[in-house]
Amino acid sequence: MQLADLSNGLDTVWVVLTAAMILLMEGGFALLEAGFVRQKNAVSIIMKVFVDIAFGALVYYIFGFAFMYGKDALGLIGLTGFTMSGDLAHLPANISHDTFWLFQCAFVIAVISIVSGAAAERIHFRAYIVYTIVMTGLIYPISGHWIWSPSGWLAKLGMIDFAGSAAIHALGGFAALAAAMYLGPRIGRYGEDGKVRIVPPSNLPLASVGAFVLWFGWFGFNSGSTLSATNAGIGHIAVTTMLAAAAGCAACILFTMLRYRKADPPMVINGALAGLVGITAGCSVVSDGAAILIGAVSGVSMVLVSEWLEKRRVDDPVGAFAVHGVSGSIGTLAVGLFALPGASAHSGLFYDGGLRLFGVQALGLAVVAVWGFALTWVTLRLISLWKSVRVSADEERVGLDVSIHGVPAYSQERDFIDVDKLREP
Repeated sequence: MQLADLSNGLDTVWVVLTAAMILLMEGGFALLEAGFVRQKNAVSIIMKVFVDIAFGALVYYIFGFAFMYGKDALGLIGLTGFTMSGDLAHLPANISHDTFWLFQCAFVIAVISIVSGAAAERIHFRAYIVYTIVMTGLIYPISGHWIWSPSGWLAKLGMIDFAGSAAIHALGGFAALAAAMYLGPRIGRYGEDGKVRIVPPSNLPLASVGAFVLWFGWFGFNSGSTLSATNAGIGHIAVTTMLAAAAGCAACILFTMLRYRKADPPMVINGALAGLVGITAGCSVVSDGAAILIGAVSGVSMVLVSEWLEKRRVDDPVGAFAVHGVSGSIGTLAVGLFALPGASAHSGLFYDGGLRLFGVQALGLAVVAVWGFALTWVTLRLISLWKSVRVSADEERVGLDVSIHGVPAYSQERDFIDVDKLREP
């Protein structure tokens, strides 16, 4: 066996393994969101995660991947490679097309899962299926093409988004904001006097375990984006990922203790995730110190934006926008400030690189944010012409588990359920 064959084999194993780690993050999303929402809506969260995986994978295979990585003329959308056949010459040469698709498929599933949390407890299941198809087949692949395809127009400008602070998290976060605003707040979330009513999480230990699973999977998310098992930067990427997450978590512990006189558990959980989101764009090109700063700023910003959204009556049950949209924006812009000389074509502003890279990062972020928000709003509006996007008031009060899926998350005193009643239309 030649050395090149051995290296390619190792790369294949590495990418498949890290893809599996990213897919495991869906378990983290399921636990996190089920723990944050009320008990009567836990099953609906799990069902949406299965929709993310099943429909997301199929749609991305049939045409989403082609739109993202197919060849094109203008840098806007791929036009070849449907069902993984045809011209896909732009893909990495060290791994097979199948291997690369699997890794990217895990990413697209993560994008739609971000929106799921913001729409929790009130989006209709059928409407969510349709939105999932649009997000995984059109919205994400097209903007992803701009950033990650070698022929994409933002890629040609030199935008750096190593593992997706913009392409995945900012896009998903601003799409989540649009969904939360379009659906409106949950019944009773805001009193008639305008006061905010807290909806207590149903199971914080469950949410915590979900965050730990996500934290674990993030090492595959970031380190796996090298697409090579022999890349010397894997260790550094893992370290910056760990430091940013720790800094986001620590900053939220200290900040909420100062602000509320007690450490706020949901904010602390989201603080770690905010740090992870913030470092995702620059994990390969920033220093350890910069990673700590990015994580801490992301964590504190998440708390402040969560408060700001509450005052404006935007109901985001899991903090999807504050975690992904805001921290993804911070991480994307931070690359323009902290990118180390030699780590990329252009260094950051603080390393005498000037404003060029920062300007490209800001442009890319703005375009992705507007794209994600606008296309989500338009999609939900179009869906509403066919089917109500939001469940009825009665269904919401009963809970989506029973009213939509016909089964509670946790068994009650009775041992049996009448099948005829369960399957009533």
